[in-house]
Amino acid sequence: MAILHSLSLWLMAVLPFVQYCQAKTVNLDFNVTWVNVNPDGLHERKVVGVNGQWPLPVIEVDKGDRLVVNMYNGLGDKDTSIHWHGMFQNGTNNMDGPSMVTQCPVAPGSSITYNFTIPQNGTYWYHCHTDACYPDGYRQALVVHDNQSYFNDMYDEEYTVTVSDWYHELVEDIPFIRVENPTGAEPVPDSFLFNDTVSATNIPVEAGKTYLLRLINIGAFVAQYFYIEDHTFRIVEIDGVYVDEQEADTLYIAVAQRYSILVTMKNSTDKNYPIVTVADSELLDTITPTLQLNQTNWLEYNSSAAHPQAVMTVDTASDLVPYDDFKLVPHDRMALLPDPDMTIEVDVIMANLDNGAGYAFFNNITYTKPKVPTLYSVLTSGDFATNAEVYGEYTHPFILEHNAVIEVILNNQDTGSHPFHLHGHNFQVVSRTPSYGASFYDFVDGDPVAYNATENPSSSFPAYPARRDTFVAPPQGNFVIRFVADNPGVWFFHCHIDWHLQQGLAMSFIEAPKELQKQMSLSDSEISICKAADISYEGNAAANTVDLLDLTGQNKQLPWLPAGFTAKGIVAMVFSCVSAFLGMAFITVYGLSGIQTKKQETAVVTEQDAL
Repeated sequence: MAILHSLSLWLMAVLPFVQYCQAKTVNLDFNVTWVNVNPDGLHERKVVGVNGQWPLPVIEVDKGDRLVVNMYNGLGDKDTSIHWHGMFQNGTNNMDGPSMVTQCPVAPGSSITYNFTIPQNGTYWYHCHTDACYPDGYRQALVVHDNQSYFNDMYDEEYTVTVSDWYHELVEDIPFIRVENPTGAEPVPDSFLFNDTVSATNIPVEAGKTYLLRLINIGAFVAQYFYIEDHTFRIVEIDGVYVDEQEADTLYIAVAQRYSILVTMKNSTDKNYPIVTVADSELLDTITPTLQLNQTNWLEYNSSAAHPQAVMTVDTASDLVPYDDFKLVPHDRMALLPDPDMTIEVDVIMANLDNGAGYAFFNNITYTKPKVPTLYSVLTSGDFATNAEVYGEYTHPFILEHNAVIEVILNNQDTGSHPFHLHGHNFQVVSRTPSYGASFYDFVDGDPVAYNATENPSSSFPAYPARRDTFVAPPQGNFVIRFVADNPGVWFFHCHIDWHLQQGLAMSFIEAPKELQKQMSLSDSEISICKAADISYEGNAAANTVDLLDLTGQNKQLPWLPAGFTAKGIVAMVFSCVSAFLGMAFITVYGLSGIQTKKQETAVVTEQDAL
């Protein structure tokens, strides 16, 4: 028995190394150009294609592989980049992809090579991360297979399913941040897609078999509910983190979130069963008469049998009760992190700036791009790299000490929900108020509720908290997350509703900057990309290389909308009042004139009667 036990321990230690020895390099060439498509059958438009094709290719690799993507920007009129959503990029922060955070944007006619190893497993995706570009079609699934997952022998086949919202116009042509939209109402999508189409999708299945479905919301705005009629399923992964099996019948998948589920088929092939996705209408300010919020696709047991439409038993999407992802338990049993070394508390605010348009803020700061990518400021600032002033006030930077436990308390003062994503990490979700379910919208009609440590102390946090890289803040509610700053880099934290990122709902974590300087330096190819885009590649946020604490000329957010009335406002009010008085006078004179005429007519009639 002792020999067998020793052999088991040896195998457990050696197998991961065997997997890495079998790793390969996956080389891909992306020629990024415009192509014309019509995925909803309603309107043909140009989208970002790869090698002349759209939908984009699903990237599939094995755990431990190296991924090399050579991207050429052939768009002609638009900068671009690729973010590998959910990849930690430990040691390769410069491969993360968000423009002006970890790289310069790739200008038309320029190329970049993304080259990194993937030690993770699970379901991810990739998308453009330069300005507002991925709603124009530059997004797709990225799957990392793992032949050692605990559920590897529990299913027969797998499918990848994406859901998304869809617009008929280019993002740059959709009016949004403007004085005519002071409330910041997000543009309503024209359609919702299932695997990049509205055409019926049949997923062929065999009776009695079990299937792994990888579900990804690659949309820009709207969360979607997911269920399969007359079937339950078992959740086994969220955002690349394996979780203990949990039975559920409905999921709420916010943009950027991923779930892997095991679905066991029935033994009969008499019918096909609707796969139902329902857009969260609570996020939409208006719903156009032609917008179809729900879609029906099918688990196809029998191609000859009927494909019935879903039976909708709810009035609104919010009547659906999804499984609360807060309750999921990581399969690796990673325990609750200790009390934090650093706590960052932020309030989410939606407000107007001096131009009258609506913006989004963390603690009164709306993210404004620096003149030098923040990572490049780290790499060229020497000993000043640990001083947050170097990175500018409006990138909202926080310096994180290496290996510190970080706690982020987020209080949502907005009446809408927000899916927040952290680059370079997943995080423990230790508190959310209110929870998914019937009470999720309870705070909408009252005042915002901030996190209260007295009412919800750390002693009430889960022993093994769920971990993921994208988590939803409830309307006017709050959440608390924790992670360890063990990945030196510049990591973006932002709302993944792309309209809100446009509005500035983001901040920067500069993690272990001195360690980061030891890991990498600015390469010639990175400098060339910056030069082609006419962007500075060294110095502070204002591109000052002489005095790194002099931020003169940095990009700034607009001034706040003044309280009270400005001079222009006073003039406008005076003219409005004068117009109102004149209008009332006109109505009064006209009305009295009519009464007088009526009196005269009545008097004439009376005199005639008397005669």
